[in-house]
Amino acid sequence: MASEIRFPNLGIVLKNVGEGFHIGNFEIRYYGVMIALGFLFGLTLSYYAAKRTKGFDPEMVFDYLICMVIPAIAGARLYYVIFSWDYYKEHLGEIIEIRNGGLAIYGGIIAAALVLFIFCKVRKVSMAQFTDIAVKGLLVGQILGRWGNFFNREAFGGFTDGLFAMQIPTDFFLEHGRLSEIIESGLYDKAVFLDAGSSAASYIQVHPTFLYESVWNLMVLLFILWFTKRKAFDGELTALYAAGYGIGRFWIEGLRTDSLMIGNTGIRVSQMLAAFLAAGGIIVICWGRLRKKKKKTAE
Repeated sequence: MASEIRFPNLGIVLKNVGEGFHIGNFEIRYYGVMIALGFLFGLTLSYYAAKRTKGFDPEMVFDYLICMVIPAIAGARLYYVIFSWDYYKEHLGEIIEIRNGGLAIYGGIIAAALVLFIFCKVRKVSMAQFTDIAVKGLLVGQILGRWGNFFNREAFGGFTDGLFAMQIPTDFFLEHGRLSEIIESGLYDKAVFLDAGSSAASYIQVHPTFLYESVWNLMVLLFILWFTKRKAFDGELTALYAAGYGIGRFWIEGLRTDSLMIGNTGIRVSQMLAAFLAAGGIIVICWGRLRKKKKKTAE
């Protein structure tokens, strides 16, 4: 029963949701599988977008991915560890252990952007044009990657009785040494008790914020794909990504119980960055379109 995940208000009960599978004695975690699938499908979409971009060599997408993948994973982990240092300074051996989660997307994006800056300088290509291609693949990676959180039972929000409420057995957290996680967030005190006749168990009931973000990113991706032929300047799709993702992440982060904080300030790091990202994206779009309008008028 500890492996069960329920969506009671949708009438969905998933009986045996594992965290991975074994090939011989080697365990492969679904978390890693979803990240790998995100890279694969994201690469496919970016390559397709590059082929449809005039004057752009689509093979550079593969070249960039080879240069980016390891720094991006390292950046995502480093970001998470830095803002969780109170824990990791006492558990140094766990810093390199990423199979159980602990990758922060902002750290990955920052590392990937730095690699892209260097890559574009060396290859003498437009970074704005490249990022317009790359953000499509990035969104695919984020859409699929969030489902790794589903299998790990992480990145969820506070208590809710809304339509999409998700129930996870408290026994799961007990078995995985994570009981303090739901006690400290107050979710254990709000656990619901289900009696199924021959068996009974308590469940936390939470916002599936990983699902919210996955669906939100899908909508942003669909809008960007539709908008591609309508963009006014190179970099506008990147700005749309920043604005769209930032707005959604700001809202969703406010629901989560596991947010990384800036020291003891109570300020959520990801929420603050999301606000800057959204504001920056909107400013770039307005500035770019105004600049193009003035240029067109002058001609």
